[in-house]
Amino acid sequence: MLMDNSDFRKLIIKTETDYKDKIKIRTTMYDTGLMIGHFEPLHLGQMRSILEAAGQAKTLHIVIMTHPSPHPDFAITLQDKARWLQMACADLPFIHIHTTHEIELPLHEHLYDNNEDINIDVATSNAKLQRLMDALALPAETALFMADNHPLTQSDVQEQLILQVVTTALQPEFDSYAIARDPVTHWSAIHPEARANYTKTVAIVGGESSGKTTLVHKLANYYGASFALEMGRLYVGTDLGGSEVGLQYSDYGPISLDHAQAIREAKAHATAPVTIVDTDFVTTQAFCEEYEGRTHPFVAACIDEFRVDLTIMLDNNTPWIDDGMRSLGTPEARGRFEQRLVDIFARHDIAPHMIDQPDYDARYQQALLFIDQHVYGKKP
Repeated sequence: MLMDNSDFRKLIIKTETDYKDKIKIRTTMYDTGLMIGHFEPLHLGQMRSILEAAGQAKTLHIVIMTHPSPHPDFAITLQDKARWLQMACADLPFIHIHTTHEIELPLHEHLYDNNEDINIDVATSNAKLQRLMDALALPAETALFMADNHPLTQSDVQEQLILQVVTTALQPEFDSYAIARDPVTHWSAIHPEARANYTKTVAIVGGESSGKTTLVHKLANYYGASFALEMGRLYVGTDLGGSEVGLQYSDYGPISLDHAQAIREAKAHATAPVTIVDTDFVTTQAFCEEYEGRTHPFVAACIDEFRVDLTIMLDNNTPWIDDGMRSLGTPEARGRFEQRLVDIFARHDIAPHMIDQPDYDARYQQALLFIDQHVYGKKP
């Protein structure tokens, strides 16, 4: 049935009115906005929602809560999450970040467990929102921004809440619960500021001429991972003129500091769930004890305070290659240094994964299996 001209004009007017109403709703500017979430991990979908909310509020307050079901493999603190958001929003001064151990709105734990039968306690929700409003000194007209599918956005619930609810668009390509359960699989979704806390450091250690550095580069290329180089060797080149003849006890502290900074930078720019580290502080301590005859307390503190997540130790049974900077080439010296490493690991309650294959490719394959299993969760 064809429309007559009057029906067509009515349809055009209704369409224009609906469109203008939608535009009016989308362009409403609130003086103060509030977002509440776990942000564990902070991912790109959450940042897009934050930016959408920030476009509708002159001032946006983000409150970070503790997660009801934190991932057992990653020790994430409220301060970690605050740092991620502070860094991500550093150039957006109208966004303010807060943390709380107390305010846990109902539903989050049930949502995380995919429980569809949710009983909303509006009175409790309002009481917690009021405490939060009082703590932050927010005005009563504050808009509460929530994802479009959150149960608190249901119309019958919204009418009873003390704050006006404004919904942000869904980000269907970013499943917060899937990302939280398996951040390794969803690595590309994690915001760059949060990746340092979700990459596992794997140190490759061993005696001189055990193939450490070559293995580091092979692993970094295989996983597309960032890596930290051996600082002792670099330090000899930059501060000692390329020869260990001037190396002394006072140098081991700066070497350890340089190494800690190199690891920190590699993690900060992590490109994969694994970050490879060439040698560790235990190795630095072993050289100090070998050459200086005493333990360095600062290096010992670095072993404990800047501990890597996993350690692969290569047996000292590969062919000796003299590169002009190595001095522990005899079988006796190599065996003594290896035992020194084992002793220091035991002293600091570190259990390295031993690889004793003398074949370089076999070592590489064993390292891949270990990282696949312990970082990527693949079954052997």
